[in-house]
This record gives sequence, C-alpha cells and structure tokens, in this order.
Amino acid sequence: AWQVQPQRGRPAGARPGDPRRGARLNLVETLRAAAPWQTLRRRERPAHPARVQLQRDDFRITRRIQPRQTVTMFVVDASGSAAAHRLAEAKGAVELLLAECYVRRDQVALLAFRGQPGGPSVEWLLPPTRALARARRCLAGLVGGGATPLAAALDAAWLASQEQLRRGATPVVVVLSDGRANLARDGRPGRTQAAADALVSARAFAGQSLDLLWLDTAPQPQAQARELAQAMGARYLPLPHADARQLHAALG
Repeated sequence: AWQVQPQRGRPAGARPGDPRRGARLNLVETLRAAAPWQTLRRRERPAHPARVQLQRDDFRITRRIQPRQTVTMFVVDASGSAAAHRLAEAKGAVELLLAECYVRRDQVALLAFRGQPGGPSVEWLLPPTRALARARRCLAGLVGGGATPLAAALDAAWLASQEQLRRGATPVVVVLSDGRANLARDGRPGRTQAAADALVSARAFAGQSLDLLWLDTAPQPQAQARELAQAMGARYLPLPHADARQLHAALG
C-alpha cells in the first residue's frame, strides 16, 4: 500500500499543480504540456516569438509516493487452555514472524490475554515499535494461566487496528489462540456466552482494510478457531502443521 506525499517519497510521474504551494516543479513535463500550444500562443502574442510561452494550466508538479508503515500486532492467548508446551510453540511461531517483520521493517506490537480474578486481563505488553529485541524479551517473559477472554482480546485488537488505519498505517493482526473462549465480554465465566461474544467480536473485522492471520495453537485443529478465522476474514493455519515456509507465505 502506498500513500501520496507532496514532497517526500520516490517520484511517481507528474500531475497538474501549482509549484508555489511547496511542491517541486517538473520542468520536463511542464514544457511537454505547453509545447502543443506554442504556435497558437505566438500568434496571439507576437511580441515574444522566441520565448516558450507558459500558462497556469501547463504547470506540472512531481508526484511522490512512499510506502505506508506496516504495524504487525500479535494477539497471544496466554490462558490456561493454551498449555505450557502450546504457549512455547506459539512463542516459537511469533519468533519466526518477528524475523519476517525485521526484513520488512514493520513495527510490531504484542497483546496478551488471559482471565484473572476480577475479570478479563487484556494487556498490551508492547506498543507499536521497531525494537524487535524488546518484543522478544516481552515474549520470553510471557507466562500462561487463567481463563480465555477471547472477545475482549479481539475487541482490543480491532480498536488498535482502527487507530493504525486512522494514522495512515497498514495494520496486520496475527491471532494465536485455540479459539476456545470461556470468559464472556462482561467477565462472566461460561463457554456458550463467551463463544457467542467472540464470534461477534470476530465479525467486526470482516470487510476492513486489514491483513489478518489466525494461528490455531491447539494440539489438533479446532473448529472454533477455524470458524472465528472465517468470521474475521482471516487466513487460518493450524500451528501443529505450520512450518517456517507456511508462516513466511502467510505473513508475506
């Protein structure tokens, strides 16, 4: 994705415009636009036959574009349903994806979620940053336990993605979860309401200008995770069967 910048970025052709407003005059394209009218203009203004006669409509300014900043947001399930060895595999997947982010010069952010006494805990461990070493340290210190407030986590990720869109960035949301929600949006336990809330939260992503990936962290692929990924419009990969090549392709 690219965005137009009047004075920064790489040249990408020219367009009509007023160079007095700070943009750079594209002299070649300006002369090219004026050339077909010179014979007529010399007849109308014979006092200056040797000059190139320019009018306001001839002016062309350089059009510049620069790549949008990509912000990859990892939404990591650190609840008890993600057992210790599964959380370790999720961390390994994030490590592989962080390497891709480094190559692409993405910013990265890390959100972890789990239920704790008093209600859901959805915490941005790391706001958007290019400091990938910090991301790795936060990831290494992440411990699991508690219930699974999936709806609250998806709500937080959606709000963050909308903020990045407003800033002109390209958000990428990577969810690592088995999809088995058991804590409702209001903090009450119970799988039925928690699953319904998570589905509503997932559907908020559909149709947005977002790049979405769901990595199912269960030992075997889960129908709940696949359904939520489909509701979001996300690509779905079951982590036990996803290798480095597939992760590279999914993020690319």
